[in-house]
Amino acid sequence: MALTNFIPAVYAAATMAALDSALAYGSDGVINRDYDGDVAEFGGSVIINTIADPTIEAYTSYTDMVGGNAATTPQTMLINQKNAWSVNIDDVDRAQARDDSDFVSKLAERAAHKLAKTADAYIAAQMAAAVTPGAEVTLTATDAAKAYELLVDLRTDLSNNDVPIEGRWVVVTPKFHGLLLKDPRFVSSGDALGGVTRSSGVVGNAAGFTVLESNQAPDGPGAGVGKLILAGHGLATTYADQITKTEAIRHPKQFVDVLRGLHVFGAKVVRPTCLAARDVVGA
Repeated sequence: MALTNFIPAVYAAATMAALDSALAYGSDGVINRDYDGDVAEFGGSVIINTIADPTIEAYTSYTDMVGGNAATTPQTMLINQKNAWSVNIDDVDRAQARDDSDFVSKLAERAAHKLAKTADAYIAAQMAAAVTPGAEVTLTATDAAKAYELLVDLRTDLSNNDVPIEGRWVVVTPKFHGLLLKDPRFVSSGDALGGVTRSSGVVGNAAGFTVLESNQAPDGPGAGVGKLILAGHGLATTYADQITKTEAIRHPKQFVDVLRGLHVFGAKVVRPTCLAARDVVGA
């Protein structure tokens, strides 16, 4: 008995929605999706024209301004990452499911969760490659105050690069978040949402950042086997993805439906000065 009610577009949309909600480094605000609609297939590319800042000059009445031509720097984002999933559904197992559509939706959610981990790790790696972290920092279980002060240092780094204050984020590890929870400055002001469940890994606000938690933090470059605590702004990195293939096919030699799909994506750091990082041992 085949999945007669399977609609590829609906299944792809459900998977994408669940995938987006599971991202941290790839969540809206941490990255931008300015070129999302330009993704069609694996192997493509997107040309990104970064606009240079205009020159500001003093103005004197009745005097011509010097001005200047608008300047752009082209950068290429490759859509060169692809991940697929395939799930076999035996007719007997599916017949025992109370709701056929709910069964497929649950599979979409689990596929999206696994896809999100891979995509998040890739985006984080692109950010890590584009930023030079400050001095290596070691934290112990009693260094709650030191953890919070590290966020303040990251804030200073971004401010020194004229990164917009509104929309700043920092992604921390669960262990680092645990240290923040021991600091009253985070608990009293940064974690004002209390126990409310938050989407995309958001766990609070601190030192001018939206704080997100992720297990996909990249390794730091130092000898201490630390984790990279990344902070920044959505201007820094652009990301685009698409579920390009979804299909249900009948297994030729079993009473089994095969659900499968293909996720393609790419990411590019276009403004590395809008990122800051610390290599944290013990995080």
